[in-house]
Amino acid sequence: MRILVVNPNTTASMTATIEAAARRAAAGSTAIEAVTSSMGPASIEGYYDEALAVPGLLKEIACGEEAGADAAVIACFDDTGLDAARAMAGIPVIGICEAALSLAAFIAQRFTVVTTTERSRVPVEGLVARYGMGPRARVRAADIPVLSLEDPASSAAAKLRVEIVRALKDDRAEAIVLGCAGMADLAAELQGEFGVPVVDGVGAAVKQAEALVALGLATGKRGAYAFPARKTYTGALAGFAPPKAVA
Repeated sequence: MRILVVNPNTTASMTATIEAAARRAAAGSTAIEAVTSSMGPASIEGYYDEALAVPGLLKEIACGEEAGADAAVIACFDDTGLDAARAMAGIPVIGICEAALSLAAFIAQRFTVVTTTERSRVPVEGLVARYGMGPRARVRAADIPVLSLEDPASSAAAKLRVEIVRALKDDRAEAIVLGCAGMADLAAELQGEFGVPVVDGVGAAVKQAEALVALGLATGKRGAYAFPARKTYTGALAGFAPPKAVA
């Protein structure tokens, strides 16, 4: 099977980190195609960045599906554009936040998501509530700009560790969820260091995408995720008229 993994920001080096995590998680028979959005912000930190990342994300998923991908993963913990992508695509589309939270729920009663900045914490809290995990999950921000995760000389890794210590002590967390795709390469190291499960959303999403494809399941097309209705799109978005539109 072929799984498309889309980094909805435009930083190619982060895509490389995401691709490596996806390949580690994937079965030997699964082909991973990781792509970087061709338009939008260099990183996604908050609602504004998220909104402007969606067109580029949708373009990559549409192209990937046309090229034969069996499923798609959105590699941003904001689950950027997830609902729109599910409505547009005929293949399963998995967001790494939803995937990570659901996986963490299998292995812990209480867990903490450690994300990047305070600007990102609030949207992630909204997703935790949306996915029904509010009673079980807390969200913490480690004051880490997303792109600092790409800089070995930054204090990002140290700040992440400090927040994990606080989560284990103050939240009584039984597992940690890494709240940014750019943290994916740290999961195994942190799990060994802290002695609790550490969930990376990229790996979680890849395994869930594999499961859906293997079971022959795709997004339901009655109601909310029906293909978009046919209509005119104008201006800079003229090229985004839904390719699978129905009357």
